[in-house]
Amino acid sequence: MKQLLSFIRKEFHHIFRDKATVMILLLMPIIQIILFGFALSQEVKNTKVVVLSTTSDEATRRIINRIDASEYFDVVGTVHNSDEIDAAFRDGKAKLAMIFEDHFSENLKHTGKSHIQLIADATDPNAANSFMFYASNIITNYQQDISQPQSGGGMIVPEVKMLYNPQMKSAFNFVPGVLGMIMILICAMMTSIAIVREKEMGTMEILLVSPMKPMYTILSKISPYFVLSVINFATIMLLSVFVLKVPIAGSFISLFIVSLLYIFVALALGLLISTVTNSQLAAMMISGMGLMIPVMLLSGMIFPIENMPAFLRFISNFVPARWYIDAVKTIMIKGLGLGAVLKDVGVLVLMGTVLVTISLKKFKVRLE
Repeated sequence: MKQLLSFIRKEFHHIFRDKATVMILLLMPIIQIILFGFALSQEVKNTKVVVLSTTSDEATRRIINRIDASEYFDVVGTVHNSDEIDAAFRDGKAKLAMIFEDHFSENLKHTGKSHIQLIADATDPNAANSFMFYASNIITNYQQDISQPQSGGGMIVPEVKMLYNPQMKSAFNFVPGVLGMIMILICAMMTSIAIVREKEMGTMEILLVSPMKPMYTILSKISPYFVLSVINFATIMLLSVFVLKVPIAGSFISLFIVSLLYIFVALALGLLISTVTNSQLAAMMISGMGLMIPVMLLSGMIFPIENMPAFLRFISNFVPARWYIDAVKTIMIKGLGLGAVLKDVGVLVLMGTVLVTISLKKFKVRLE
């Protein structure tokens, strides 16, 4: 029994000497339960709403207040014409627009009927269906309140319009997400593994001391994955347009430029992973757990970022796929040009610059 306890104690010492193993064993479950617990939610919250109303009467104010008081919506402002509504959708400042007809309250009192047009950004059809349902319910509840005998009654007719994706095809949402995920898989994961494999086999030092400059060696390792990613991009675009019937509403050149930039960022990320790992297993763990889960949960690929708590929304800012997927939706689905995604492009450029700088400083031309 004493020998058994001594061996158990030895194994504990062996595990706790390896800090990476301890991190995986103790911190990974905590990180996963937080991500899955908060990010995996189909509820729609904090949906940004703009309002167009020519008259500020009691009925419109009450409906707007009810919408704003709901946890599902956040009224961010009022607009004065349809052009401002289009601008709000293009800039991502609104996901829902409420348009009250002229003389809304008077029509409700005198004719017994008024109309509200609800325009939703349907690039994510599941989210659009959800917040359109919530908005319609709030309007219906208000109508029931005013339908009491002492209130005079009245009928409010909501008119629904789905913007960018009127047929509500789910492909409009998952095609940009699949693009973002595949680029990370091919570029970051495979690049890091390819470089670490050379370290593990003991051949990286031979390559680094060869007549070719170390930087050229690294470029030669990552170039095939760059080409494969471009081929994958072209393949997905062909399948999306001709099989899934998802049109490229905007400029293909702009979409291609943004995709090349994202590939560069993913390659830089793979290079960084290769500098901090010495085994393929470690590279797989960091690439798989450290990249795949954030890409799937924190990029807006599956779950709307607006639904998440503030700290997860903050973390999502550091996920390159979030900015790429947003840019792809803006160009491909909304039909806008490169000027509409300058913020996304700027963030990706900054990420790529930082990742390359850190990777080059940490990359060792001599292996220990």
